[in-house]
Amino acid sequence: MWTETGWAITDGYAGNRRQTEALAERLATSARHCLIRPWGPCRWFAPRLLPGAGHALGTAFSELLAQPPALAIGCGRQAAAATRWLRRAGSRTIQILDPRLDPSHWDLVVVPMHDPLRGSNVVTLLGSLNPVDDPWLEQARRQFAGFAQFPSPRIAFLVGGPSRHAPWTDGDFETTLVGLETRLRQQRGSILATISRRTPHSIQRRLNDRLRHYPGLLWRAGDHAVNPYPGLLAWADRIVCTPDSVNMLSEACATRVPVYVAHPQKTQGRLRAFIDALHARDRIRADDGTAEPFAVEPLRETARVAELIQRKLMSLPRPDIAE
Repeated sequence: MWTETGWAITDGYAGNRRQTEALAERLATSARHCLIRPWGPCRWFAPRLLPGAGHALGTAFSELLAQPPALAIGCGRQAAAATRWLRRAGSRTIQILDPRLDPSHWDLVVVPMHDPLRGSNVVTLLGSLNPVDDPWLEQARRQFAGFAQFPSPRIAFLVGGPSRHAPWTDGDFETTLVGLETRLRQQRGSILATISRRTPHSIQRRLNDRLRHYPGLLWRAGDHAVNPYPGLLAWADRIVCTPDSVNMLSEACATRVPVYVAHPQKTQGRLRAFIDALHARDRIRADDGTAEPFAVEPLRETARVAELIQRKLMSLPRPDIAE
């Protein structure tokens, strides 16, 4: 490990926090999280720095800035300002996602391959950072051991929501849902479904009405029960997902089961480039209603990126500051 403690700096957005903590846990013996709360101009101008505004990112960040850690990892534009302040204070800094600023403001910048940013201190990966590996999946199987009662094949159905780069429609979703129902009737398996805060209410109601007739579960963001998402990935025999989330696709592809993407042709821009790259690796296939199994190699980019970053950090002088 490069350091004893790695600090994950985020604005609290779940996708940002998940990426920073996944990388921090790979680079340090323990990972801690600092939630920043930027106000007014600091939020508007991030990641550009306003004079004296390092203490306008919230009390927790002010305390961290007073005793800067050896390693700080940020994700997202707001965190990019925080990691810039910490670098000025002596921390080694890693920024995840394109900060829309010269990458030389950080020690290292990590971006998806489908983003155009490149540079001598820029590390690229296919997809997004995540914690999914064999030990993580095994722990999830133990935590959600009750899922063993659901008949195989278990289909994990991961539902996001339409977006500018993935404008799928209610009609597209109906086609996917009909295909799932057909498979469940024919194969007598089960469905483990989860929906996000981005899922339209009409889709949520349709899933609730239709999937309750089959073995399995449907979990909604905001349900009081523990989020079973790790268990869905760990117990799935195959995964079907909507095409709108790089994070969701990356985590699904980090498992050892086939992944089928509903209506990938609906995507565009950088998201389409990412999906095309997964297709080229034969890591995903378009959901055609049959979900025939195929051999897969799990996408484990987090481990590869962490090893590369470890070597790069070791070549830099170690900051002479407290952990």
